[in-house]
Amino acid sequence: MKTKMVFRSIVLCMSLGLMSGCGNNENDASGDGGLTLEVFNIKTETAEQMDNLVKSFEESHPDIKINMTTVGGGTDATAAMQSKFSSGDEPDIFMLGGLADTQTWEHKLYDLSDTDLAKNAIEGTLEGATLNDIHYGVPMNIEGYGWLINKDIFEEANIDSSTLDTYEGLKTAVEALDQKKEELGLSGVFGFSGGETWVDSQFSSNFFAPEFNDSLGETYEATELKLTYAETMKNYLDLAIKYNAQPLESMDYSTSVEELFAGGKVAIIHQGNWIVPTLNSLDESFSKEKLSIVPMTVESEGESKIVAGPAWFWGVNKDKDQEVIDASIEFLTWMYTDEEAMDAIINDFEFIPAYTNFSSDAITDPLSKEIYTYLSDGRTVPWVHNSYPDGYGQNVFGVNLQAYAANQLSWSDFTDVLKTSWAEERK
Repeated sequence: MKTKMVFRSIVLCMSLGLMSGCGNNENDASGDGGLTLEVFNIKTETAEQMDNLVKSFEESHPDIKINMTTVGGGTDATAAMQSKFSSGDEPDIFMLGGLADTQTWEHKLYDLSDTDLAKNAIEGTLEGATLNDIHYGVPMNIEGYGWLINKDIFEEANIDSSTLDTYEGLKTAVEALDQKKEELGLSGVFGFSGGETWVDSQFSSNFFAPEFNDSLGETYEATELKLTYAETMKNYLDLAIKYNAQPLESMDYSTSVEELFAGGKVAIIHQGNWIVPTLNSLDESFSKEKLSIVPMTVESEGESKIVAGPAWFWGVNKDKDQEVIDASIEFLTWMYTDEEAMDAIINDFEFIPAYTNFSSDAITDPLSKEIYTYLSDGRTVPWVHNSYPDGYGQNVFGVNLQAYAANQLSWSDFTDVLKTSWAEERK
């Protein structure tokens, strides 16, 4: 089933329906008669923006304090969150990365189906955190990813970037850039951060999604992986391995995005619109003038697509006192309905909002607008890698992709491992 993403062009009035009665709690008492909510956030690239948003909330809600813990980047956020739960220091609000995470934490999640946020989420955006028709999470935002390019480099090399939406077009352009590498001051054509298994896992979605009819639910329930589009995946992956600036299997996020791509040393990376705040912090003109996204052709000629949809969902801990649950919902509702907060979501976070009370006209970031156009035109596949067996995306696909890129594993062995591990996990 294809996710239908349609923004309303007029901001709708929406009742906050905020809950009251927050008081002291043994685990959440702030010490001054109010509450302190523990929030676990893994979006490290917007940590500063989130901290600023929290300050604004606390100014208008003096009885509620927010303790924002942000873990991610080079740290295993999943392990860090599991450690919090194991130690008894459970967060009140935490993030879910799709159906696999939702199932893992279902026993801790509050039913958000009757909240204003769930009711006003854009059609299709709740699927990644819904089990048995219960909405356990509400979307943080919509994100899209694929090949991100530096348009200036292609223009300098006299290459039409509109030809990159097929494998043959991309291959021809990459080979031409490689020939002019010294002239253009490039360290390589690609800066694919294959050393990050989460990036590798994301790469798989373009090739796995069509096998499961672009459905998160079908992916989540599938007991067999056929790798219908393995040959196409190999073509794209081999191209990136051959022309990467450094060994693909060991390149990290910071080197790829902050050093090479932002520095004009590579022309192509595999990332999404979440890197815009990082690019803006390094060069404000980059995302506005140089950045664009290129789709991949997987199913058939003329059907080039990117991956887009909600990547992360906010969940609320159901085992907390009701006053803490109410305050948690109040904070999340404020984030996406308060006028000042909505402005920050669009302009500071550079998010594509997942709620109907935002106007699509308010999106100012060029890459986000581009992704929105792909969504509107139906040229997207969903984040199916978040619906794989638990840990499969990083620990099976990612780790074995690294081994293949390092010539430690043949393609045949790589695909065999992917199929076998999937079947074993889904028994």
